Amino acid sequence: MTNYTQNATCCLTGHRPNKLPWGVDEEDPRCLRLKAELRGILAGLYERGLRRFICGMALGADMYFAEAVLELRSLHPDVVLEAAVPCPEQAEKWNAANRERYERILSLCDVKTLISPRYTRSCMQERNRYMVEESSVVIGVYSGGSGGTLNTLRYALSLGRELVLAPVE
Repeated sequence: MTNYTQNATCCLTGHRPNKLPWGVDEEDPRCLRLKAELRGILAGLYERGLRRFICGMALGADMYFAEAVLELRSLHPDVVLEAAVPCPEQAEKWNAANRERYERILSLCDVKTLISPRYTRSCMQERNRYMVEESSVVIGVYSGGSGGTLNTLRYALSLGRELVLAPVE
């Protein structure tokens, strides 16, 4: 694999289904619009020279992002999808369908980075910090409220990263 610089790298921070207005209904028109927006953002970033895309592998926005990167990679084989896995137990308590989706995406990733060898209270935050520190652009799927997405966006701003916000209606 090519060693990509920070300038060629992008990550996403975003909400899990419980904070998205449509929840788990990915056929909701608002979710479909967000997915289309992500595909458009990624195409634009590719045109700017970004090739490495880091996904935190959480449910919701992370899964949408990973699948959009995989679509982009089908058009441009030089695209690299990296999974930043906070801990081996990440998907352990998910339902079967979500675990299957997770495993499928993980199997298609070019790079798998394990942040912590076991679950800790801070492994999700450590994963988020890793993604931001490795990236020049951070995509945010954010609809308000406190939590990991807001904290990650604030961290990205503190490091001077470019933020691209994807609309959540």
